[in-house]
Amino acid sequence: MAAERVSDGELLTFKSLSKSVFPHETEIGQYFSTPPISKDPRNHCVPIYDALQVPDDDDLWLLVMPRLRAHDDPRFDTVGEGVEFFRQIFEGLQFMHQHHIAHRDATYMNIMMDARLLYPEGYHPFLPWRNPHMSGSAKHLTRTQRPVTYFLVDFGLSRKYTPEERPPLEPIIAGGDRSVPEFATADACDPFPVDVYTLGNMIKLYFLDGDESTSSLSGFEFMRPLVTDMTQADPSKRPTMDEVVERFEAIRKGLSSWKLRSRVVKSTDSSFMGFFRSIKHWRRRIVFIVKRVPPLPTPN
Repeated sequence: MAAERVSDGELLTFKSLSKSVFPHETEIGQYFSTPPISKDPRNHCVPIYDALQVPDDDDLWLLVMPRLRAHDDPRFDTVGEGVEFFRQIFEGLQFMHQHHIAHRDATYMNIMMDARLLYPEGYHPFLPWRNPHMSGSAKHLTRTQRPVTYFLVDFGLSRKYTPEERPPLEPIIAGGDRSVPEFATADACDPFPVDVYTLGNMIKLYFLDGDESTSSLSGFEFMRPLVTDMTQADPSKRPTMDEVVERFEAIRKGLSSWKLRSRVVKSTDSSFMGFFRSIKHWRRRIVFIVKRVPPLPTPN
């Protein structure tokens, strides 16, 4: 449900939650939403502003969160915008793991962004391609012009452990990505390597390879060696998130400004549309270079 906070007008989302079905979601969400953890810039877990008990239903709660938008809508304009997306999400999952919490469903649908700066005039909560008044399209800027913050959401399958409990062995609960090799070969597994696989497989599918229903994106081949290691069939051979972040930082530092400013092209783009997108992109690119707008759109 969409809502607005009376005190300051911030646009919100209410998420209904059954405690009996998802007993850990509220606890984990509030854990990351409580200072000092909530103030850590590496924390990319969606803030939970409040948890409201539904009257006359002890099992049902409403989680109050900021209004967010799908992480890839609008589409990425430059390679640098995609690189900043990788940085934030790698950092966010690393932060969860360092606090001994496995997400267990770090898939495409559970990564969102705060798009308020991208849409100065706002957008409709249920038809996000329309403006708030449904009188036309929602106008937006690029992430290079207005850097955004990405969030991991949906902690319904997440679990928190003590340091002494690691590595844990959990019964398999399949989330949005059911291609995890352990799911087909075992009855229980360590959810932390599963997180690494799931996030790596998301990048492999939506940025590198695509499939019959998903477009691939050009310009991100430099990610393939890392993604290949993240998605190895043997979980013991996958890097930890600490290692992923370290390796990615080395990759990022090796990318030139020219590469970071290059245009992202979808495999399904027609040559006609690609031509006009390219012209618009070069206009923006020249302006950004002249104005010294950074090619990596890092939020303040």
